[in-house]
Amino acid sequence: MQGFLGNRSVKRGLTVAAVVILVAFILLLARQNNYGPKAFAQWTIDGIRGGSIYGLVGLGFVVIFSVTGVINFAQGEFVMLGAMFCATFYALDVPLPPPLKLVVAIILTVIIVTLVGVIMERATIAPARARGAHIVTLIIITIGFTIAVRATALLIWGSRAKIVPAFTNLQQTDVIFRPFGLTLSAQSLWIWGTVALVLAALYYFFERTMMGKAFRACAINPRAAELMGINPGRMSLLSFSLAAAVGAVGGIVFGAATRPQYDMGLVFGLKGFVAAIMAGMVNPLGAVLGGLILGVAENVGTGVTGLYGYKDLIAIVILILILLFRPQGIIGGGERGVEQT
Repeated sequence: MQGFLGNRSVKRGLTVAAVVILVAFILLLARQNNYGPKAFAQWTIDGIRGGSIYGLVGLGFVVIFSVTGVINFAQGEFVMLGAMFCATFYALDVPLPPPLKLVVAIILTVIIVTLVGVIMERATIAPARARGAHIVTLIIITIGFTIAVRATALLIWGSRAKIVPAFTNLQQTDVIFRPFGLTLSAQSLWIWGTVALVLAALYYFFERTMMGKAFRACAINPRAAELMGINPGRMSLLSFSLAAAVGAVGGIVFGAATRPQYDMGLVFGLKGFVAAIMAGMVNPLGAVLGGLILGVAENVGTGVTGLYGYKDLIAIVILILILLFRPQGIIGGGERGVEQT
């Protein structure tokens, strides 16, 4: 017992020391390059924008894992499909005013991507689970589904970037605000508002509806939930549907802030996974907070060092450090509810 506590204390001390050294290194680089508070504020704003989408992707990971125990590596592809379908539907020549056409495109996109999540669960995960497949097998299936979706997207849309109009003015160029000398795009406000709305809707669903409470019961103890008449298979289907819908929404709002491509799901899947790992794969709000932390960390890190081409490396480094020192997560981590049989 003493050895365990000592080992845990050593790991905690090493983690704190690593964070202190990293912060000191960043501040030293910032001082050498004459970066002041304004630069850090700008990096933080940009990081929160991207981090909000990482959080939504991480939320999808947590929703599925908490019920099924499956790490769905296709979660990033839901984001990609959301952006690409929305761009495709909006580009159709239909006799509708632009605002209404965008609303219709968003609704159709969420419905179709949700159906993709349903098909994924019913056609791959459910049959494999019915045959008693090991959890590793199910995770490999999600990787295979990811490859299939990405290849299909390349065949349908090609390698050229698509365009989702900015929500504020429905143009390719967004409205820019400059509060206190900082640069803030109007689409960033749409992204933050969407994340807040999604979290509020999910909170209401899980806390105020019978289906949501059944979902939570299945996440906490699937065997006991099944004895109470809750169908775990139905909850598994619901988890994939919710994750797909959340991913689609994230892809839509972020697609208007960038130029979506068929392969964008890989990066979002990786960073959403890191956000979920920060939350111990069990805390939805923690996943969103983890995404925000990751977004700010990678923007500040690349901003201070100037190594913008290595931005994605920061997520990998954070993932390795968490798995080494805090595998249970750093934001509300704990034991997950899924029982192993």
